Amino acid sequence: MRKIEGNIVDVLNRKIFKGEITIENDRIVKIAPKETTSDVYILPGMIDSHIHIESTMMIPSEFAKVAVKNGTIGVVTDPHEIANVLGEKGIDFMIKNSESAPLKTFYCVPSCVPATTFETSGATLDAEKIDKIFTKYNLKVLGEMMNYPGVIFDDQEVLAKIEIAKKHGAVIDGHAPHVTGDNLKKYIAAGITTDHESGDIDEAIEKINLGMNILIREGSAAKNFEALYPLISKFNKMVMLSTDDSHPDDLTKFGHINKILKMGIKNGIDIFDLLNAACVNPVKHYNLPIGLLRENDYADMIIVDDLKKFNILETIINGNTVYSDGRILFSTKQIKPINNFEAQRISESDLRIEPKSKKIKVIEIIENELLTNCIIEKAKIENNNVVSDIDNDILKIVVMSRYTKEAKPQIGFIRGFGLRAGAIATSVAHDSHNIIAVGTSDEDITKAINEIVDNKGGLCYVKGTDYYTLPLEFAGLMTQQSCERIGEIYGRLNHIVKSNGCRLQSPFMTLSFMALLVIPSLKLSDKGLFNGDKFEMTDLFV
Repeated sequence: MRKIEGNIVDVLNRKIFKGEITIENDRIVKIAPKETTSDVYILPGMIDSHIHIESTMMIPSEFAKVAVKNGTIGVVTDPHEIANVLGEKGIDFMIKNSESAPLKTFYCVPSCVPATTFETSGATLDAEKIDKIFTKYNLKVLGEMMNYPGVIFDDQEVLAKIEIAKKHGAVIDGHAPHVTGDNLKKYIAAGITTDHESGDIDEAIEKINLGMNILIREGSAAKNFEALYPLISKFNKMVMLSTDDSHPDDLTKFGHINKILKMGIKNGIDIFDLLNAACVNPVKHYNLPIGLLRENDYADMIIVDDLKKFNILETIINGNTVYSDGRILFSTKQIKPINNFEAQRISESDLRIEPKSKKIKVIEIIENELLTNCIIEKAKIENNNVVSDIDNDILKIVVMSRYTKEAKPQIGFIRGFGLRAGAIATSVAHDSHNIIAVGTSDEDITKAINEIVDNKGGLCYVKGTDYYTLPLEFAGLMTQQSCERIGEIYGRLNHIVKSNGCRLQSPFMTLSFMALLVIPSLKLSDKGLFNGDKFEMTDLFV
C-alpha cells in the first residue's frame, strides 16, 4: 500500500483540493481530503490519441521511455507504417515489443495497407486479414481510413473493412483532409468518428457539427495547434490531442503531449479544458482501461510541480512509479531487427530524364503542412536531361521501390527545399516507405540512394565524398538506440542539411511526406507522379 499527498486535480469535477491518494496494487482504493504541506499537483496522465510510433524512429520499448518521462501514460497508435513494410509480422513485432514496457499502448488495426494501389508496398491487408488481426490481438480501433475516396465512392473492399470493424465493436478513426459538404456527411455516416487532418478551424467546426471528434495535431512537420486551439474551449468534449508523427529531436527538446499542454497554457486556455482534451476525452472515446483519478480506477497518474510550468516530477502507471526525478525506472533488452528490403544500387544514368516539353509540373511544399501545391515551371535542360535548377529552387526528387530488385527510379521536381548543395535520402516515405531522395545533382542523389540501399534503410545526407547517415535497422523505420542518441544524430543531420541551404524546419520529415499520395495536391510514388486532387497518375511534362 502506498499513499501520495498533494494538490489533487479532479478533472472530471473541475476542482483542485489538498488530499491523499491511497494505492493498493494497481488500483486507487481511496481519495480523501487532507491538509498537507506538499505543494505538488497530482493529476491523470496524458494520452496521445493518435501517433505512429515508427515516426519517432524508436522501437516501442524505447519510445515508452521518452513518453513516460513527459507524463504520457497511454497512446493510441496505428502501426500503419511497419504494416506497409512487413504486414502482420510487423504488427506482431510492435505489439510484443510494447509488452516489454509499462506504457499503456493501444494498437489500431491499419485500414489502408497499402494506402492506395498507385504505389508498391511490402504487404497487403485486405478485409479478411483485418478480420483475423482484430480477433488475434483483440484490438478495438480501426486505424485512420485514409482512403476517403473509397468511402465516398463506395469501394467495396473499403466498406468491407469498415463493416468488419463494426462487427468487432471497434472505434473507426478517420483521415479526411479538405473533405466537406455531402462527401463529408457520407464519410461520417459510414461510422468514422475522428479526424486529425483539419487545417483550419472552419473545416474542423463543420466536422464537429456533424458529430466527428477532432484530434488537434502538433507533430514535427504538420502543426495545427495554433489554427485549432480555440476548439478546446468551444467544443471541449469533442477535442483530443495528437502528435501523429514526431521525430526524436523534437521529442528530446520539446516533449510529447505535455508540449501541447504548455502551448495551451501559454494561450490562456482553461486548465480543465486542456486536461479534458489531454487526459479524459481519449479514455472515454476509445474506452481505454486507463485511470482518471477516481476510487477503484487504475492507479495511473502524474505528479507535476505546478499547473503553469508543468514539469513532470513522477509518472505512475498501474501503481508503479515508472519515472521519477529525471530517472527512467524500467529497462529494456536488445532484440534482433526485422526488415524487408530488396532494392539494389543504381547508377547515375538511371536518373536521366529526357524532356518531352519545356514545361514541367512541380511539387510545391507548404511549410508545416502535408498538403502541397502543383505549379507549372520551366524545365532546366542540360545534355538532353532535365536537371535540378538550384537558382530557382526546383530540385529533382526521386522515389524508388525498396521491395523489388529490379526497381526503377521515378522522377519528379520539387520547390521549397532551398538546398544549394548535396542530396538527402530516406527509407521513411509515407505510406509505403520506399526510398525517397531529393538533391542538387544526379550524382549526389545517386550516392544518397545507394547509401540507403547499402544500409537497408535509414536517413542520409551526401555531398561529394562526405556522407552523414543514421541507419534504421528495424524495417528501415526504427532503431533501438535511445531517443537522446537518435535525436543527437538526427539533429546533426538536419543541421548539416540546413547549413547547405535548406529552409525547412524538418527536412527529412517533410521529404517523407512527399510520397504520401492520399494528401493533395501533387506527390510522387515509385510508379510516377500522382495527382491527389483527381486521385490518378499524371505526367511530369505539360
